[in-house]
Amino acid sequence: MHIFFFNDHKVKHFKPLTLTRPVWDLRLGILTIKEKWEKSLSPENTNWHIDEYLSPVFPSPKSPKKDSIYYLNSRLLPSYEIIELILSLEPGQGIYANSVLIACHLKSLENSFEQITKQIKEKTDIQVKPKIINYLWDLLEQNTEQIKSDIELLNLKPATNYKKENVIVSKPNNLYISETSHIEPGVILMGDTGPIYIGDNVILEAGCILRGPVAVCNGATIKMKARVYDSSTIGPVCKVGGEVSHSIFHSYSNKAHDGFVGNSLFGQWCNLGADSNTSNLKNNYDYVRIQDWETRELYKIGFQFFGTVMGDHSKTSINTMLSTGTTCGVSSNIFTSGFPQKYIPSFTWLNGLDNPEFRFDKALEVMKAMMIRRKITLSDEYEKMMKYIFDHKM
Repeated sequence: MHIFFFNDHKVKHFKPLTLTRPVWDLRLGILTIKEKWEKSLSPENTNWHIDEYLSPVFPSPKSPKKDSIYYLNSRLLPSYEIIELILSLEPGQGIYANSVLIACHLKSLENSFEQITKQIKEKTDIQVKPKIINYLWDLLEQNTEQIKSDIELLNLKPATNYKKENVIVSKPNNLYISETSHIEPGVILMGDTGPIYIGDNVILEAGCILRGPVAVCNGATIKMKARVYDSSTIGPVCKVGGEVSHSIFHSYSNKAHDGFVGNSLFGQWCNLGADSNTSNLKNNYDYVRIQDWETRELYKIGFQFFGTVMGDHSKTSINTMLSTGTTCGVSSNIFTSGFPQKYIPSFTWLNGLDNPEFRFDKALEVMKAMMIRRKITLSDEYEKMMKYIFDHKM
């Protein structure tokens, strides 16, 4: 089997997180969207077509010139019902949901969305409601369900008989703990409200509290006395302390100290200084509105709880206060004494005064310094991607 991820016009709704990654590389639950599909279908090849500036960092493997190819909308999440429908497709057939193409089966390799749709000879509108993400907030709304479905997809067995001295556990049949994890004394794992996933080489430091559903992915660290509430994903090699609720950290991001993060999304290589806080509820209890990244217009849909969206490599200084609905781009440095603006462009040196552009050479130095601490070398391809974002004011 060959699968191919295609993008439609709604992929733009996931910026600034997708300034530095394709939509299928977004993480919700335990896995990324791509990982979910590869676990579900076990394809021989997985291919994609993405923006040219991203391609060197996410190169598509060599694809078959002519074969049977299943095309998947990059916003689509796997489910048993959808998988059955996809596998039943004959060449030339496509599945639509509310006039949105979610999958099709073609004999030819097509790169653009327009070329793909032209090759579909038979359209089927389905009654089954697909699991699909349309906007950034869908990542948060679907995270609880995705933690549960990923546990099933990974065929994990609960730690029913888990016992460790000085570790407090409730409802162990809702705990999924890797044997390579390290759990220190005083940790509390509360599975009463949902599953808790603890991946490989995770460290839970003394006194931290986790209340499911929560996913702590491979190599992550939960710091001493941290509180991680339900519907949160701590991505691979992240470090999290303080209080975290209903939030997703993608990977290699740090919130190692006290402070509150709620209903928020963080990309890779972000760092929140000590006592940084995100507001996720307005004082008047009114709906929170967030801005479209490209148009800067407020979305008409509002939420009572919504915090911050932060792109890769952005950072806050100590005691930073982020308002409800703050959207921050790539590689910005926030160190104001008061509340910063809600829309923070990429590569902003946000001092609260003149807010100059963060010089690319200096920003690159910071990126390299942070990545080398995790034994990762910033590649030429990655640098060119960041330079493109900088030059095009994305």
